[in-house]
Amino acid sequence: MATLTQAAAPDVRAAKRLVIKIGSALLVDRQKGLKQAWLSALALDVAEAKTRGADVVLVSSGSIALGRKVLDLPQGVLTLEQSQAAAAVGQIRLARAYEEVLAPHGITTAQVLVTLEDTEDRRRYLNSRATMETLLGLGVVPIVNENDTVATDEIRFGDNDRLAAQIAVTVGADQLILLSDVDGFYTANPKEDAGARRFDVVETITAEIEAMAGEAISGLSKGGMKTKLLAGRTAMAGGCAMAIMEGSTLRPLKALAEGANRTWFVPAADPHLARKRWINAMKPRGELVLDAGAVQALKAGKSLLPAGVTRVSGTFGRGEPVAILSPEGVVLGKGLVRYTSVEAKQIAGHRSGEIETIPAIRPGGAGASGRHGGLRRRFLAGNRRGDPEISGAAFRNMPRPGRKGKCDGRAIRRSDGRDRHQARAAGRNWPAPGPSARRPRWSRPPMRSGAGGRRFRRQRA
Repeated sequence: MATLTQAAAPDVRAAKRLVIKIGSALLVDRQKGLKQAWLSALALDVAEAKTRGADVVLVSSGSIALGRKVLDLPQGVLTLEQSQAAAAVGQIRLARAYEEVLAPHGITTAQVLVTLEDTEDRRRYLNSRATMETLLGLGVVPIVNENDTVATDEIRFGDNDRLAAQIAVTVGADQLILLSDVDGFYTANPKEDAGARRFDVVETITAEIEAMAGEAISGLSKGGMKTKLLAGRTAMAGGCAMAIMEGSTLRPLKALAEGANRTWFVPAADPHLARKRWINAMKPRGELVLDAGAVQALKAGKSLLPAGVTRVSGTFGRGEPVAILSPEGVVLGKGLVRYTSVEAKQIAGHRSGEIETIPAIRPGGAGASGRHGGLRRRFLAGNRRGDPEISGAAFRNMPRPGRKGKCDGRAIRRSDGRDRHQARAAGRNWPAPGPSARRPRWSRPPMRSGAGGRRFRRQRA
């Protein structure tokens, strides 16, 4: 059984990527509508997390609750058509509310609406993940909600607890915080059983724990403790820690950091290790044979560029697993490829600057990537910092380089045609130091690159 005592609980202030789920009952009052003071206080928590350098994603309920008040719909269960109409009206107000409270802190928001199909269909899942990664790379706080306007009972999550867990796994979050109307997971419903005890840490969700879960209490929210356990199982499987806490207090994340009551569901491994184990368990759909320089670059934590690939075999799609082979044909590990097999065979051995001349690799297509759009130069998928995620003993001790400057992590081209990875391989940390009079200046010409993005161009003064 899980422990009732304090174990090694995560620190929310240490999270590098944080997903926060906000329930309808916290955000909307049945009589007065949106709880503006509470939302403004939450914005302070989000701004503080962003100041620490964390990426933040908000998974917010409330569109139907807001819309039903505007439309003066009756209390109780709504029909599917009524729910869709309420969501259509409330979603606009919900997005505007978040924009108004976060904009004073210099935070840009984005509205992301998803359905269950977006996670079950692989192409749509990859597109959703790429969009989220681009938004987070640009410093945006995505506001995610289920697209109740078009979702039917057959293609919907049904609650935002599970949606939040799925989003946390999709973006590789360290922690998922469920702000709820209860302050943790109990052995029984604390509103019905005075002897119910709260868990501090849950390390394994057993059948005994599942039997303790009750049903939803709030009339505004759909998710009960059972759905939270399902969310916890999904998050823990993806290496993401999840906390359930009472969120009605002002600045709930600050309260969590200061020791407020909560229950942490702690995974056995961190997200990056769990993802590598997941990749290692996959059956490779193809093989990439690398030259000696590319093998050493990967072991040093650098990205795999097309120039380092000498041969491509097999048939695979974008995001599917491939085996990584040495020049001698020894399997070194596995990774997720960013190109289809047809595209990979066409660009193998080419320098990054030559990819644009290949007709099949079109801007905004399967090869689109980077903070500011442009052609994807890295051959294998990586984590949120661009570090390659490769399973295998040969890469077990590979370093995980952090950001060295504002230029790191962006799709920036040098004036000599090199990209930032090639510059690093040459031992250069650019922009090169030198007299201030000779330092390059940066401008943002309106260059189309990918899905409406912009790309920086280096110019000499």
